[in-house]
Amino acid sequence: MRGIEKTVRVFESFEEADSADAVSRSQMSPQERVEIFFAIRERAFPDAAKQGFARVCRVLELEQS
Repeated sequence: MRGIEKTVRVFESFEEADSADAVSRSQMSPQERVEIFFAIRERAFPDAAKQGFARVCRVLELEQS
């Protein structure tokens, strides 16, 4: 995974910032989105890749009429 470039931008309003975010997200490649997801996950849960996914299954009996 390559490094993610961090940038700071200053906007005059929240609407202008939201618009700029929407434009930057639309220009992002799928690979960039995946890399950002993994970077955020790694920051929040450093050992998440080792844990794997918990398999949860719940079976409910359907009421027979």
